[in-house]
Formats: sequence, C-alpha cells, structure tokens
Amino acid sequence: MNKIALSAKDLSKIYKKDGASINSTLALNKLNLSVFQGEIFGLLGPNGAGKTTFINILGGLTVKTSGKVDVWGFDLDDNPRQVRASLGIVPQEVNLDAFFSPKKLLELQAGLYGVKKENRITDTILKMVSLDKQANSYARSLSGGMKRRLLIAKAMVHQPPILILDEPTAGVDVELRKNLFSNIIELNKLGVTIILTTHQLYEAEELCDRIAIINKGNLVALETTENLLQRIESKKIRFKVNNLNNFEKIKISGVKFQKKGKEILAIYDKKKFKFDVIINKVKENAEIVDISTDDGDLEDIFIELTNN
Repeated sequence: MNKIALSAKDLSKIYKKDGASINSTLALNKLNLSVFQGEIFGLLGPNGAGKTTFINILGGLTVKTSGKVDVWGFDLDDNPRQVRASLGIVPQEVNLDAFFSPKKLLELQAGLYGVKKENRITDTILKMVSLDKQANSYARSLSGGMKRRLLIAKAMVHQPPILILDEPTAGVDVELRKNLFSNIIELNKLGVTIILTTHQLYEAEELCDRIAIINKGNLVALETTENLLQRIESKKIRFKVNNLNNFEKIKISGVKFQKKGKEILAIYDKKKFKFDVIINKVKENAEIVDISTDDGDLEDIFIELTNN
C-alpha cells in the first residue's frame, strides 16, 4: 500500500470582501486529494482555479477556512512548523539577491531554517542541480535556467521530503527546460516527492505519475496519467491530398471533416467508427498523398473538464 506524503480533506478557502460574506470568493471548495510518497504529482488547472491558494495554505502564507491538511504525518493545525519543514516550495517568480553567490545564498537559507553548519549539504545540493561550477559567481551573472535551478537548490537546503514546483519552466527555452526536467527526475529518484504545477500540459503528461485537475476550486479529476489519457474518445486523421475539388462529397454522419489548406482533417469517435471506413470515403473523392493520425493528448482532456 502506498504511503501518503500529503493529504487534504474537505479543504476550503473563502476570501471575504471587507470581512463580509456578500461578494466573497470561494477559492477552494472541499478539496480532497492525497499525494503518495515518491511520486511526481501534477496539479493542473486554469488561472484562478485555486492552485496558488492551495500552495499558499501549505506554505503558511494563507489561512484555510476549513478542512484538514496533513503533510508527512504532521497536521497543519497542530504542527505548522513541522509541516513547513517538510516542504520545499519553489516559486514561479525568480527572487534571488543579485549580489550573493549561489553558495552564500544556500548558506543563508540554511541558517534561516535553523540548519546547523555541520549538518548543511550546500556543496552536495549545488552539484545536484549542476551549479557546483558557479558556486562562487554572482547570482546576477547566472543564466535564466541556472537561476531556476538555484531556486530549486534554495528549497532543498533543509532536505525536505516534499518539493513543490510552481511553474518551474515558465519563461525558459527548450534546452533549459530539458535540463530542469533532468533535475526533477534525478531528485525524484533520490526519493523526493514532487508536486508540479504547470500550464505546459505536455510536461505533466511526460513527467507525472498521477494528475489532479482543479477548476474554480473544485477537484474535477484525479487519476493516473495513463487513465486520464484513456478518457480521450476522439481521434483525428489528417489527409494530405492533391486537390479539394470534391471536398463537399466527403460526408459521413457523425464524422467532422474540415479543410486545412491542402489537407483534410477528420475528427471522429474512435469507439464508433473504424479507421478504414473514413480512409475509403476520402479516397473516393480525393487522391491521398499522405496520412497522419492523432489520438489526442492531455490538453484535450483538460479543455473538456475545465470547460464543463
């Protein structure tokens, strides 16, 4: 049986305007979820869904209205300091002192957490995030990707068992994103439980063992990534053809055909139609040059759930 690293039960947060219930905002509505030890857990949702509120409650920046939160065996109400000590939170914004070196920043952060000098693993953490060669450089001289990795290093100084990454790849290029992915995977292999929020849905699809999707404060899905992808019912076939003169004749009830330049896009329910039936219908009215298929991805599920 999987051990639970973090859980929320009936967690709610209401933001009241001027202390009154009128015009109040329900940011979280009786949220129930559990994160297992050692997994990479995706927390997804559109802007305003409640992700940041949830993270802020965990980090002690926001006070919950009701419900129960348990982190690494500690109750948030009874042991708030132990809860914060069990978490490393990597913010979306880069908040580094430009005139400190990575090594000095980590030493300062460790001191703030009360980590004794003999128990600090600054050099190990810098090596872990591939910043050992820049250990004594000014933070202002680091590239965008290095600064992101330094934020992860700062969150690791007290060796928390759970690491929360809030949009870690925001504003970084493809190469830097790949490096961050490698760091995340390596940390997870070392036993760190990862909670990842991202708007790049392919990142969650690639990295996460399970995914929770919240919308307007409500949990609308919580499943393994594989099971979520199996929900996709629609399939797309893209035909590259020589001409579209007979496009109007390409009709099958229940299948949507679209013109895209010199291409025909067929969208259909894969449970109701066979692949060859659609190909034969297109072949009757156009010369097919090339065919490609798309089974859909996590973005399709995300849009379906958050739009409804």
